[in-house]
Amino acid sequence: MGSGTWTSTSYVNHSTVSRGYSNMDDFYSASAQDLYRSEQLNEVLNPKGVMRECVDSDEHPETIPVILALDVTGSMGSAAEAVAKQLNDIMTELYKSVKDVEFCIMAIGDLSYDDAPIQMGQFESDIRIAEQLEKVYFERGGGGNAWESYTAAWYMGLNHTKLDCWNRGKKGIIITMGDEPMNPYLPMRPLAKATGDNIQGDIDTKSLYEAVTKKFDVYHIGIDNPATSFQFYGDRIKESFGKLLGQNYQVSTCQNLHKTIADMIKKSTSSAIEYVSSDIKYRNTVVSDEDGISW
Repeated sequence: MGSGTWTSTSYVNHSTVSRGYSNMDDFYSASAQDLYRSEQLNEVLNPKGVMRECVDSDEHPETIPVILALDVTGSMGSAAEAVAKQLNDIMTELYKSVKDVEFCIMAIGDLSYDDAPIQMGQFESDIRIAEQLEKVYFERGGGGNAWESYTAAWYMGLNHTKLDCWNRGKKGIIITMGDEPMNPYLPMRPLAKATGDNIQGDIDTKSLYEAVTKKFDVYHIGIDNPATSFQFYGDRIKESFGKLLGQNYQVSTCQNLHKTIADMIKKSTSSAIEYVSSDIKYRNTVVSDEDGISW
């Protein structure tokens, strides 16, 4: 996957003609409910048994794979809306200094409560990024456990992608975003159901982080918006994500989301260092709260 190049013209055509809006003003005034119309998991985004590939080509010889994972639980409509409306700004800003970027759109909910807690598209470099974003099922679920299953994006990146950049000794990039604290683990049974994987135990977050960061630069954006749960969980979000990610955890408003995402990708690519490639597979560990990480 990943042929073609993003253009502003294709974005305008998709946002108006393909979506059924008369002009861009109508598109920009649309609500999250209008932008995300899927009423169930779209098979294109079904994570069960998939292997998403980001492949070098003559057109894109040094691909930069980026997994962009949205929180699609009930309080995150404003951020999902912002991503759809700012997608062209993100791509335009990146193309000023970074070439060969390919995006894999993901949507994350709560594995313990939601029907479609993991959604995962293909790696794409053109208007198909927007097309897959449009297919996201905005379930508006979540539960009462004070976190969402954000690290499912790490798990999928580690176990369900094949990236040519690894053959060049380079890492991919994972950016998650949300308004609740980091989940301490991924529960075994719903994760196995969603992915089709043979999983023997809950997936401990700290151990998963140590594995995934060997192949990805990992970032998280706390969405500070009046309509989100950040108003209640801001300190706990900073404590949980900040302890593990350090400066790779940042806070952003919906208005500045495009700049925050673009800056993270530019930071990762400008400071990229080679790593020793290995066949890392991460499946099962015992849940642990060691090293003082608070949930």
